[in-house]
Amino acid sequence: MSEPSLAHADCSYVRSDYQPPAGGVRPASYQLPAAGGLVVRPAVWNSSGLSVRPVASQPGQGPGAWYIYQCATGGEQDALYRAPVWIPDAAPGAAPAPDPEALAEQARNQLRLAGPAIVMSPVADQLVRLPTWLWLDPAGWQQAAATAAAGGVSVTAVAQPVEVVWSLGDGGTVTCPGPGTPFPSGVDPKGASPDCGYTYTHRSLDEAGGTFPVTATVRWDVTWAGAGQTGAFPGLTTVSTTQARVIDVPALTTDGG
Repeated sequence: MSEPSLAHADCSYVRSDYQPPAGGVRPASYQLPAAGGLVVRPAVWNSSGLSVRPVASQPGQGPGAWYIYQCATGGEQDALYRAPVWIPDAAPGAAPAPDPEALAEQARNQLRLAGPAIVMSPVADQLVRLPTWLWLDPAGWQQAAATAAAGGVSVTAVAQPVEVVWSLGDGGTVTCPGPGTPFPSGVDPKGASPDCGYTYTHRSLDEAGGTFPVTATVRWDVTWAGAGQTGAFPGLTTVSTTQARVIDVPALTTDGG
């Protein structure tokens, strides 16, 4: 069974009135909460436990401000501690700061989404009039993220799989809200999948090639966050393919006789 995917925290650098302490910045240590709440992943693991070593940038000459990394929502993804940074204000006539939306576009283009592997049960031939269980490899049903940065501005795009449309090769289609449920051992082969399945009504042996082409098209929702802004892109899709041989076994698909 796959581990549940971790929620993506909505985090970004924001301008603040932070000032380094007079004695300088010292390492901070903490323990994970017993239950609930935002889980901040530490930057350093050593024999003494979990710790982070914040190293703040030094303020330069002229106007500017400290920016601190804040998370506006709960979650784990991208909630790693980041030290405060000093960013000088743009000088008159200087080039404008990078457009967060343009960086978001770059981040989206850097996303690498692989089509999850198709799995069907029965694992060999599918049977006419008996339920076929459909699912995708859980390892491929995970959110993906990419970050683009320029001029002190960082934007992260996150793609989350949300549904899969199956084309079963005989003209039938099925839309499932998730990757589907793997067929568990010991279950009645005449039992249907609880969330993603299909029943063939005729065999593939009568078709050219003797198999049905099966495709699974995954739709991904894409959102982005950074520089105090958020947004969304039109969904992306990935396609996985396989071939299914469907046979009829009268002794298994009829009642008695």
